[in-house]
Amino acid sequence: MIEGKETHGLNNSLIYIRNLANCPPSYLNDPGRKDFFEVVWLKNEYPLHALKDEGQPEKGHWIYLLPPYRVHQLNKAGKKGVLLSFKRDLLDEEAKEFSLDVFKIFNFQGEYSFLKVSEELSDQLCKVYDLMEEEYQKEDYSLLIIQSLLKAFLLNIIRIKEHVFTTQDVNQKRVYEFMLLLEENYLLIRNTDFYADKIGVSPKRLNQILKEKLQKTGLQLIHDRVILEAKRQIIHSDHTLKEIAYLLEFKEYPYFSRFFKQHTAQTPEHFKKQVHNHIALKENTLI
Repeated sequence: MIEGKETHGLNNSLIYIRNLANCPPSYLNDPGRKDFFEVVWLKNEYPLHALKDEGQPEKGHWIYLLPPYRVHQLNKAGKKGVLLSFKRDLLDEEAKEFSLDVFKIFNFQGEYSFLKVSEELSDQLCKVYDLMEEEYQKEDYSLLIIQSLLKAFLLNIIRIKEHVFTTQDVNQKRVYEFMLLLEENYLLIRNTDFYADKIGVSPKRLNQILKEKLQKTGLQLIHDRVILEAKRQIIHSDHTLKEIAYLLEFKEYPYFSRFFKQHTAQTPEHFKKQVHNHIALKENTLI
């Protein structure tokens, strides 16, 4: 078994590359999939979502960026393109500014991100992607080579999406640290003081930094993460709403229901019904 390459499941995998035409249901239904960043790259296809303020969409090159624990299940059946999935472990943890840029383009505090890519830029991305896929298909592929090519691929997407690289400064490292701490602790610790102490700044300063970089306070980002997990559980798990409230560390269901409504303007019951109706009609959970 090659370290990092998928075998019988995703738990021991670091990267997964497939043509969308032959992406097996075993991947789509694997519970380990929630730990992966996903790049869905459509080529000469219609977008997977409705575009606001535009008429009938035209075919083109579309890149969807889905962060770990994302809510939406894009319906990719029959689409032309490729799927590239990877765990955070493959990112260069020492290059914190780069990692933060990756978190930003994947809309890490949201549900997904997307961009339309010109044919010229798509051709440029193909050069890197083709090298990565060629290495990936080798029986004895080098994870180091894959990691380097993945970084080059993501840097190209960052350049396309952001046009310029994020200015490098010490506060970006603090944002990165906050985001990592949040993933590890949001279920149990929902006050900004804890995160500020771990990062080594005052709660007031941490909020100033987060407002500057992410346009939200620490508490808003913590609440966003809890809501994102609640939505993911409602859509993708078989748990009852009361069980989900318990899993998210709410002592009583009414408190969870009020919290959910306060942050989404709808009750968990209404959200669950809306999602199920959408899935029945559209066969995906992109809403």
